[in-house]
Amino acid sequence: MSYYLQEKELSYKIINHSQTPSATSVASGVMNPVTGRRMVQTWMIETLLPFAVNAYTSYQENAGVSIIKKAPVALIHPSLQMKESFDYRLSHDNVYLQKNDSALWKNFFNTPFGIGEIDSCYWIDLIQFVETGRKKINDHYIEDVFEINDLRINDDGVVWKNISAEKIIFCDGVHSMDNPYFKALPFTPNKGEALIVAIEGLPAENIYKNNIAIVPWKDNLFWVGSSFEWKYESSNPSSAFREKMIASLDSILKLPYEVVDHLVGIRPANSERRPFVGLHPTHPQLGICNGMGTKGCSLAPYFALQLLNHIELGAEINKAASIERFSHLFQ
Repeated sequence: MSYYLQEKELSYKIINHSQTPSATSVASGVMNPVTGRRMVQTWMIETLLPFAVNAYTSYQENAGVSIIKKAPVALIHPSLQMKESFDYRLSHDNVYLQKNDSALWKNFFNTPFGIGEIDSCYWIDLIQFVETGRKKINDHYIEDVFEINDLRINDDGVVWKNISAEKIIFCDGVHSMDNPYFKALPFTPNKGEALIVAIEGLPAENIYKNNIAIVPWKDNLFWVGSSFEWKYESSNPSSAFREKMIASLDSILKLPYEVVDHLVGIRPANSERRPFVGLHPTHPQLGICNGMGTKGCSLAPYFALQLLNHIELGAEINKAASIERFSHLFQ
């Protein structure tokens, strides 16, 4: 959002407390055009993927850091059924799947059902992305805890502490669930966990996927996960998840490894698996860009710009993502 605000030369401030837990800080950073056991293309991927690739590429050129790289998924089939599903999709409405008969992977993995490949996948270095972004917006950044009770709405816009603005946009993940203006939206947050694992000798040019995902992180470290818990009693790391990931690694990985960290985050997902983008129907001074779930890396660039173009130019927001579809909930 800040990147596009700067491009448009619009005045803005970002209010953020860096110690507040966020899903982004523990996410894998993967953009994968294929989803599910049926290997189908994700929603709007023909538009979203090239847009996101161009956005991150432009960002890294502007910032002078490397944050995006192409990383095909080496799909280690976990069962005969999944292999057959992959083979079927290869010849039916396939754009992104390829055969992968390389014997190389057998040096690293147990592959009883063979390996396929998902092309046009990308990995975003979210740690570098956020750190660089924070430095770039230094003059616009306010390190503070945002309390909704400090916000005042008037005819001209909003006032927060000593700052006046025409609009305020909430991009605060699950915290929007506690926002009295947007809590009516059907958030269904889910808990995700991942391990950071040192795997010496595993090539970092690919993402590896079986029943788990093994994603390059940095150096010889890999992000291993993830889980989707819709009902959870705690936001803390669980021993059950750790044991499950270790068992999965032991079953497929031939290389020695060491678990060095255990991450957990709460995703701002929703029942429709579509974003929440737009202006409040009765308080148009308030906007939201949220509800990205597990697809934030591919969804966020496109819809951040859509929202800004809607505010500045009156451009239409995609109906499947616009919060207008929930206007009845705001009555």
